[in-house]
Amino acid sequence: MNTGLLVLRLVVGLLIAGHGVQKVSFHLGGNGLAGGTEEFRHDGFRGGRLTAVVAGASQIGAGLFLTAGLLTPLAAMAAMGVMTVAGTVKWRKGLWVQNDGYEYPLVLVVVSAALALTGPGRWSLDHALGVTPWPLWVALPAIVLGPASGLLTRLVLHRPPAVSERKQYAQTAE
Repeated sequence: MNTGLLVLRLVVGLLIAGHGVQKVSFHLGGNGLAGGTEEFRHDGFRGGRLTAVVAGASQIGAGLFLTAGLLTPLAAMAAMGVMTVAGTVKWRKGLWVQNDGYEYPLVLVVVSAALALTGPGRWSLDHALGVTPWPLWVALPAIVLGPASGLLTRLVLHRPPAVSERKQYAQTAE
């Protein structure tokens, strides 16, 4: 079980962190901070550069903490929050990733929730520091607050599309 949790943390944590790196730099195929800022604007978010920096930093931090198995419920909560926002961007396109749907963000949210519930396993910094197992009263609020914070972020930062964007969307939907 510990080996499986280690592999899961390494893969999922590094993918989430890598996704954040892409938002704020040219590494891993990213388009730099300007590209990340434009992506958020294109997806209808306010805040521009600050939004891209906070999202990228949240993904990098959550991913690295999950990878290390450090403060696992909090890292999972942050990962669930940013990936919930990503899921809301893709919601209109349906579930499946081949249609640019929300399948991938959903998988990362569920895996993060599972890690919050199971804990990071023996080969983790949480275990080395003696803070495992995390009690259920820590994991459950993290599982609720992560997606809730993502939905709140979407609600607060999302701007309604301009008339020209609505017309363009209507044309592509036909």
